[in-house]
Amino acid sequence: MDELIDVLDADGNYTGKAIMKSEAHRQGIFHPSIHVWLYTKNGEILIQQRAKNKDTHPGLWDVSVAGHIGAGEDVTESAIREVEEEIGLEITNEDLNKIGVFKYSHQHHKDLLDCEFHHTFLCELKVPLAKLEMQKSEVADLAMIPLHRLIGELTNKETAIKYVPYGQDYFKTVFKLIETKLQLL
Repeated sequence: MDELIDVLDADGNYTGKAIMKSEAHRQGIFHPSIHVWLYTKNGEILIQQRAKNKDTHPGLWDVSVAGHIGAGEDVTESAIREVEEEIGLEITNEDLNKIGVFKYSHQHHKDLLDCEFHHTFLCELKVPLAKLEMQKSEVADLAMIPLHRLIGELTNKETAIKYVPYGQDYFKTVFKLIETKLQLL
C-alpha cells in the first residue's frame, strides 16, 4: 500500500517534507520506519515471514513487526498501530521499550533503493502464538524461535539467506538487549 511518509536527511533528521512511499523507494530517499521485536520470558522471539507479494524482501523471515511511519505520525503510535494491524495484538506505550534508531539502506533492484531509519522497540509477548491474527496482505506466516537458534541461523551463511539482511551489527545490538531484558525477568 502506498502512503505519504516523512522525508529524512542522511543523518535521520526530519526535513519538513513528505513524499509517497513508492517515490521514496524509487529515488532512495531516507524515511522513518518502526521495528518491534517481540520476545517471551522463556527466550523465544516472534518472527514473521513477509508476504510473497511484498516489494521488499518477499517471502523472507523478518522482525516480529515492521512498518512505515505515516507522515506526521508519532513514532510510538506508529509502532502500536503496526503491531495491531500486522499481528492483531493490542499493546500500549508502557509495553514498548525503545532501544535505538538504526540506519539501513538496501538496493533491491535498479528502481528500488530502500533507505530507512528503523525506530526499534522491544516488547514482551504475553499471549500464545495461536492468539495472533496475521494481516494476510503483509504476513505469510508467524513463528516462534529460540533466541540462541535465531542467532545461530543469522550467523550461518547457508541459513541467513532466509532472513531480511539488516546486518550483523544490528542483530548483535538487538539480541544483546533482548538477552539483558531476559536476565531481568
